[in-house]
Amino acid sequence: MPKVKSTATPAPKINILPTAGNILLEPEEAMRQTASGIVLPESASEKPQLGKVLAIGDDEITEHGKKSAPCKVGETVYYKKWGGNDLKVEGREYMLVKFDDILAVKTA
Repeated sequence: MPKVKSTATPAPKINILPTAGNILLEPEEAMRQTASGIVLPESASEKPQLGKVLAIGDDEITEHGKKSAPCKVGETVYYKKWGGNDLKVEGREYMLVKFDDILAVKTA
């Protein structure tokens, strides 16, 4: 059987380490086509709220104690719609969000 090459672009190695209390995410692509096949312009698509965890900063020390990350590297999470900060590195878009901005972890 012949080998099939993957057409997916490999993710570049990221040399970004979030500070304490922050998580680095790669947001999922916004849906650009409706279920019926209508292609939407980029300006009409909503900001995604789902992303893959790429890196996690150290536990955050608050006045009430230690706050650990709500997820692990490699998991897919839902985050607040207007939470976080956009970050563009080498043409790829990322998101830095606070631990409190993570709403849920996506399960299989």
